[in-house]
Amino acid sequence: MKKLIIITAAFLCAGVIAATARGQAEGGPGEGMIVSGFKQALTIGTETAVKMVSQTDGYFGNQLIKILMPEKMKIVADMLGKVGMQKQVDDFVLSMNRAAEKAAPKAASIFADAITSMSFDDAKGLLAGGDTAATDFFKTKTSAKIYDAFKPIISASLSETGSTALYNAIMSKFNAIPLAPKVSVDLEDYVTTKAMDGLFLMIGQEEKKIRTQPAARVTDLLKTVFGK
Repeated sequence: MKKLIIITAAFLCAGVIAATARGQAEGGPGEGMIVSGFKQALTIGTETAVKMVSQTDGYFGNQLIKILMPEKMKIVADMLGKVGMQKQVDDFVLSMNRAAEKAAPKAASIFADAITSMSFDDAKGLLAGGDTAATDFFKTKTSAKIYDAFKPIISASLSETGSTALYNAIMSKFNAIPLAPKVSVDLEDYVTTKAMDGLFLMIGQEEKKIRTQPAARVTDLLKTVFGK
């Protein structure tokens, strides 16, 4: 698993750009092969990232992307914890993460479509881009589609697990506290946005890592392209 995760950002390894320039002269991989290798690395990397966050505790067990109580509700959680409702608060946080984990697989086909439709020039530009060039590309190209794919699943999951009802109960209890400030959160939008943020963060982290730790080429094409 670790080796596959590292591939997520293999497309930006330092030697790739140099290989493009000298490919024809030295008999190494030409631009076409380099772009093919880049796309293959993206495919392996995004599939791995989606698989990671889709498993049980993919979000909940990862402190980098764990979905926490909404900022506006922190005062709610603190006050309810003091009046014997900490378990309800903890259950609510868990349910948000479970909903994200359930929705995450939907991103796989969206990323695959984005990679397939990527032009030759797009790929060349991303190869020469910054630390998170590909991640930024995916955010631009796929965010709206991923949001639309995630939200209905997250909404249904929150409802099925009783999270929506629990949220309403928590807010009802809180708003009944004398002098408590009124708080309102669009729960479905919050969880959907955080689920997307977490997925892109995982891709971005691995993209940066490969710059200083070039490793794991698990196919002949990747070995040829990124071994230079």
